Amino acid sequence: MAPSSFVDIHPHIISNDVHQYPRSPLFGVQSEWSRERPLSIEGYIAEMDAAGVQKAAVVQASTCYGYDNSYVADSVGKYPGRLTAVGTVDLLQADAPERFRHWIERGVTGLRLFTGGSTKAIDPSSLDDPRSFPAWELCSEAGVSICLQTDPTGLAQVAGLAKRFPTVKIVLDHMGRPDLSDGPPYKKASSLFGLQPFENVHFKLTPRTVAKAKSAPATPDTFFPRLVEVFGSRRIAWGSNLPASAGPLSATLAEAKESLQCLSAEDQTWIFAKTALTLYPSLARS
Repeated sequence: MAPSSFVDIHPHIISNDVHQYPRSPLFGVQSEWSRERPLSIEGYIAEMDAAGVQKAAVVQASTCYGYDNSYVADSVGKYPGRLTAVGTVDLLQADAPERFRHWIERGVTGLRLFTGGSTKAIDPSSLDDPRSFPAWELCSEAGVSICLQTDPTGLAQVAGLAKRFPTVKIVLDHMGRPDLSDGPPYKKASSLFGLQPFENVHFKLTPRTVAKAKSAPATPDTFFPRLVEVFGSRRIAWGSNLPASAGPLSATLAEAKESLQCLSAEDQTWIFAKTALTLYPSLARS
């Protein structure tokens, strides 16, 4: 039986009001997707309704707003119980814990470390900078999940952080961008599978991952069962990456559902909804 509940843990939103919410992208360059196909909170809610997605953890658009989480915080406040916010803070600044407490008071329940992506090559060198540790400790105390945007070059540091902060749930954006180009048994993705012992590390299954799994010699039928065999479905959660991934949300979800048909109904239920609720408990309580 196909899952009936869906929670999206990786959408982004962009306001049409550039005066109230001015652009201030990380690295000084606004992403093309946020400029060419901005999606407001109202537009995203309409996409959710059309696709049958019940809840979402909306992720700060760092390549549009940088460390100013005002729009995502204001937006989720309009939909209590249905949405929560994942914000971004410069963890290398001495006042990072204070800044994050401010955003927690504004309704942010998750944190994201953005080391690069669509506008800058990923640089994982700051992931385990000791200056960030006070903020990690705050997240440990507050029960806040931390998303990390990195690639295979940063997975050793992810393992180190998982050991240092075992009570913090770490969520790898785009599954850490594994290399699946060799197909099964996916030896080029060994750094990904090497995270198996770190039970606090979780993985976002986004359109990037689906596309890689559908690019021969990789196939969904060989990659996703292997992924669940190694990590279990309770460490994997689906995210749309809308509108960085063009969508619409209904098509993005349909493609993910088709790719995961090779898994049991229980595994699909965890990946499409239940894991997300463990990462963002405020969505589960409502």
